[in-house]
Amino acid sequence: MALIQRMKTALGMPALALAIAVLPVAAASGAEASGQRPDGAQTYARFCAACHDQTTARIPSRDALTRLSPQRIMRTMDFGLMMSVAYPMRRDEREAVAVFLGKGREEVAPPASALCGPDHRIMSSQSKAKWTGWGPAADNMRVQAAADAGIDSSSIGNLKLKWSFGFAGDVIAFAAPTVLKGTLFVGSAGGAVQALDARTGCIHWSYQAAGPVRTPPTVTQDRGRTLLLFTDQIGGVYALDARTGRQAWKTRVETHEATRLTGAIAVHDGLAFVPAASWEESRAVDPAYPCCTFRGSVSALRVRDGKVAWKTWLAPEPKQTHVTESGTKRYGPSGVGVWGAPAIDAARGLIYAGTGNDYTHPATGLSDAVIALEMKTGRIAWSQQVWPNDVFNAQCARGGDKNCGADFDFGAPVLLVRAPDGRQILVAGQKSGVVWGLDPADRGRVLWQTRVGVGGISGGVQWGMASDGARVYAAVADGVRNGGDLGSPQVGNASFDPVKGGGLTALDVLTGAKAWFAPSTPCSPPREGCSPAQPGAVTAIPGAVISGSMDGHLRAFSTEDGRLLWDVDTQQRYATLNGVEAQGGSLDGAGAVVVDGMLYINSGYPRIGGAPGNVLLAYGLDSSRP
Repeated sequence: MALIQRMKTALGMPALALAIAVLPVAAASGAEASGQRPDGAQTYARFCAACHDQTTARIPSRDALTRLSPQRIMRTMDFGLMMSVAYPMRRDEREAVAVFLGKGREEVAPPASALCGPDHRIMSSQSKAKWTGWGPAADNMRVQAAADAGIDSSSIGNLKLKWSFGFAGDVIAFAAPTVLKGTLFVGSAGGAVQALDARTGCIHWSYQAAGPVRTPPTVTQDRGRTLLLFTDQIGGVYALDARTGRQAWKTRVETHEATRLTGAIAVHDGLAFVPAASWEESRAVDPAYPCCTFRGSVSALRVRDGKVAWKTWLAPEPKQTHVTESGTKRYGPSGVGVWGAPAIDAARGLIYAGTGNDYTHPATGLSDAVIALEMKTGRIAWSQQVWPNDVFNAQCARGGDKNCGADFDFGAPVLLVRAPDGRQILVAGQKSGVVWGLDPADRGRVLWQTRVGVGGISGGVQWGMASDGARVYAAVADGVRNGGDLGSPQVGNASFDPVKGGGLTALDVLTGAKAWFAPSTPCSPPREGCSPAQPGAVTAIPGAVISGSMDGHLRAFSTEDGRLLWDVDTQQRYATLNGVEAQGGSLDGAGAVVVDGMLYINSGYPRIGGAPGNVLLAYGLDSSRP
């Protein structure tokens, strides 16, 4: 754990410094087929030696790798340039290689100039404006009211870059920030969670998690404390004291080695609801992998101590179904992960979530569905499956399995929208390119469905929509990679069609009718890693909706007619306030956060071939100068 300590600088002036303890690489989950820890040397020989034991200018030698820390090597395999190569490797195998190779030390201490002084006290702002999880509220609408945004359609064109913050050693910036009382909290692919002054970017404290942190911290209160709840991507759930960065508790909700926790935590009445998904379907890229045994879930943890109050599995326990011709065992059913934050319906005592596809046969009744769970018990109150028999894994993408579905997950969080006439509508965006309107008062009955994109493995609605109550705003990915399937692993600098993909549609929330469509902007000039696709979550403020693109541009459009209001290219180099070399890249995953006249966005996402990056950017109006 990392704690803030008072210290004196060499000049004798007071400053806040970080005592950061780099955690050892996490222990194995216990899901290994052999029941024993893999040998690092043997695992290196199997997966890595063919390249790294050679002498070539393009590939780091084994000797060069030994100068890196185990944590840096893990980041490179998890969400770095080796991500596509490391797909077939289990978590424990990655850890074994990292420990075997990595002999260097992690350099984590920021310069003294990046630390907050006594004139920048944490959470000292009197402003009531906030963004405290997936959005400002637990309905997942991702709309910021005028008084809290401090920016609207008439002023957004005046935004200027105020400061930038680099994530050391990362090539991806995918964690959305949370903002409360003048302090910004943000995680990173390297597992560092940091508290920054929202106006200046100076560092209050830093905490090191055991795995990559993608989710925005969710703010809640417990016995006089303000807690930050977040997950790492390997199954851990954390509660930190927001003022000090001290760990209040830590719980592991999933032990499967392929666990991937990407959905923000939702909180209500002392319970924290944690969705769980995985990347096990990608493990099937190796024909010898015994696919698949992961099953999605939602867990409820008690905020006061992190103990599990209930856990609801969304797929039955898998059993062996057959053995392939090559002798590999196959298991099923499996899959049905939850990728996005649950929406809270306090009046009905329910939470709503969208589910992913099945990985293996037999297919289940809860995949590609919107589900309602009772908050107190976890019982499934109802479910609405919109695309049955969607069984998909990496062998499907490579033609190794012919009995496959379309991979039409609900990856984006479900929105609980209150329309202008008082009615509530559940709105769910799917990778199929279809947006669904459901009736929460009638067990999820389908009210309307509207196609807003082509859809596909990495198409349609990906990470999140927004709504201002009258309309729903849905951006789509639909990028086209030249010479290969967009869903196949490739990290950074793929060649995309510079014209195809993207687009933003406004829908009437009551009928699903299209109000307007804003086409994407082609890459100009075309370059590696550039696509007009818009997979990232969108954000609404008064009169404007904000959407990022794989081309690195962040754009704002009028909610009235879709006309372009603001356009900034984030794909450039930055002189960061914490001294980290930083580069912007593709915009994907988490969208913009707007609070108190400031807009925050992470830039860099090479996961599907886009441009890498490692920077958090803060834009403000002239009146928002530090």
